[in-house]
Amino acid sequence: MNHKSTIEPTNLHLEQQFWGEGFNHIMGLDEAGRGCLAGPVVAAGVVLPMDGTLEGVTDSKVLTPQKREELFDRIYIEAIVVQVWSQPVDVIDEMNILHASLDAMRHCAETSNPVPDLLLVDGNQRVPTLIPQQTIVKGDMKSATIAAASIIAKVTRDRIMENLSKEYPAYDWATNKGYPTKAHRDAIREHGITPHHRSSFRLL
Repeated sequence: MNHKSTIEPTNLHLEQQFWGEGFNHIMGLDEAGRGCLAGPVVAAGVVLPMDGTLEGVTDSKVLTPQKREELFDRIYIEAIVVQVWSQPVDVIDEMNILHASLDAMRHCAETSNPVPDLLLVDGNQRVPTLIPQQTIVKGDMKSATIAAASIIAKVTRDRIMENLSKEYPAYDWATNKGYPTKAHRDAIREHGITPHHRSSFRLL
């Protein structure tokens, strides 16, 4: 696959619109790991400067792992704010995955310094906070701040799963990252579940 054909230059059109309306600290929010059978769900919030020049920032899913790692480092250097919040398996099982994801985004927004004055949220579900927000379906393809958040969340979570894979090599989380691949489900059948599997999910 030629990834270059799907990567557009930094898209700050939405941010520029809201900056023009008087908002100063616009945080993009996204998460990684909602569809996984194991591991945490990780949310990230990113505030970019108004003169940002992060070329190539787009939906983390269309980037190569190498490009994600490169952009991950650049986002941390150039962003005004980068916030990450990880919800462990017990919280996911207690709250359900949707609410756990939205609560993780809330933590990112409300623990930020400065607190953002507008949230751009990937998807169609509102974050449970009083901070003004705009939900954007496929926002990681339309907003540079959401795309940056998607990269931070994805790389952070992938690293967590790669580390957990060293403890539980039978499940090959370094490769599947906890997603419901056939090999992952076969490993569950053979070896059972770990403390990192989501018991509220249909694991088999």
